[in-house]
Order: sequence, then structure tokens, then C-alpha cells
Amino acid sequence: MARTYAGILGPLALLTSLALGALRAEAADSALLSAWISFLVFSAGGCVIGWIAGRTIEESIHARLLAELDSEEAAESPTTA
Repeated sequence: MARTYAGILGPLALLTSLALGALRAEAADSALLSAWISFLVFSAGGCVIGWIAGRTIEESIHARLLAELDSEEAAESPTTA
């Protein structure tokens, strides 16, 4: 999931930065440098966000499976009265 987020946010930031540089009529080297830096920053940020999202989903699934297993064991165990 981290690679997916990084792969989406990085190029999106690059294209947005290039479009902004074109609208502002910046010099090509300045616009490309800005786009490259935004690509790196947003790719790294996307990687972190994706890693957090992946861990959250894994922990949620793990907790749900443990709860289901516990409820099945409680239903199958004989009750003593």
C-alpha cells in the first residue's frame, strides 16, 4: 500500500508543480527543479501515509479475526452451571 500511495502522490505533485511553473512562466530549470523536489517530498510522504494505512488495516483485520475466534471458542465450549 505504501508503494501505491507514493506512486500516486509523487507524479501528481510533479505534474501539478510543472503546470504551476508553466502558468507562472518560470524558467525551465527552475520549474523542473521545483517539480523534482515536490516529486521526492510527496513520494516520501505518500510512502509514509501508505505504510500507516497498511498497518492500520492489518491491525484491524487481526483484531477482528481474534474477536471472531474468541466468540467461536466461547460458543463451542461447554458451559458449567
